[in-house]
Amino acid sequence: MSRTKRTTLLALPLATLLALVPSSASAYPNPGRVTGDVVTHDPTMIRTASGQYLLYATGGGIAHKTSGDRTAFRNGGDAFAGRPGWWSAYSSVPEAWAPDISFHGGKYLMYYSVSKFGSNTSAIGLAGSTTGRPGSWTDYGTVYTSGSSSDYNAIDPNLFVDDDGKWWLSFGSWWTGIKMIQINPATGKQLSSNTTRYSLASRPTGTKAVEAPFVVKRGGYYYLFASYDTCCAGTGSTYKVKVGRAASVTGPYYDRNGVPMMNNGGTPVLESHGSVIGPGGQSIMNDVDGDLIVYHYYDGNDNGTPKLGINLLSWSTGWPISY
Repeated sequence: MSRTKRTTLLALPLATLLALVPSSASAYPNPGRVTGDVVTHDPTMIRTASGQYLLYATGGGIAHKTSGDRTAFRNGGDAFAGRPGWWSAYSSVPEAWAPDISFHGGKYLMYYSVSKFGSNTSAIGLAGSTTGRPGSWTDYGTVYTSGSSSDYNAIDPNLFVDDDGKWWLSFGSWWTGIKMIQINPATGKQLSSNTTRYSLASRPTGTKAVEAPFVVKRGGYYYLFASYDTCCAGTGSTYKVKVGRAASVTGPYYDRNGVPMMNNGGTPVLESHGSVIGPGGQSIMNDVDGDLIVYHYYDGNDNGTPKLGINLLSWSTGWPISY
């Protein structure tokens, strides 16, 4: 989708945007046009002051791509040329998952996950860089961990900074769902004066499959995006993105129908449609033309290969609508 068309959609009246709310899975938008090296999983993206896009994703020492126009992407080197030694305590596979990149105080920060797939022996790590480029990252070690006796899984981190300058880290996958802790801005790690682990979303009945949280604030509400159901199964994936909102960053979050996210709630934002299968692993990025949802999906026309998806979001209804 061209930026001209996207900008036109941003100017549409409320009644027209309401008509765009999907009434069935077939009504969801296809990913906007991206080219080049688009194979990816769990993408996080940021735009630098020079207008370059830096994208990091699951794989290796945290996979990296760049783009000058948000359309053509090229692979780069891994964030870590050498894997931090502590990773081996949480996974025998030398790779990291689901990074989250942001820029604060003149420095790029990246939270990320290390875990054995299917296990909650996991850890969230943190690294910093003045440039955000591969090979420039200094690792600061673990931020939060989980083990076999935990009822949560310390992966899929997302940093949110509120209007008062307080830092919050949401995370979680399966088990008892999505959690949040308060972070000390001076260290990037948990605030010692508040060790509460808040619960934001869960699925107490049926599947436990909720993960990949991402929090933003728009129009006076905090919005929690999360991925539901099963990823990583190619064309058999059932991943989808849902959202809830709250008056407080720590919840409670409710979907559009008033169902608590702590009780299987969640309003759909993206679901499978056509050859776009299992969209999820999402992050939200504010760009010059609006908010973006950046995600992966499995391409039904390419044997289920995971690919990069980017769409704009409209908030005109009070709830995010992808287009």
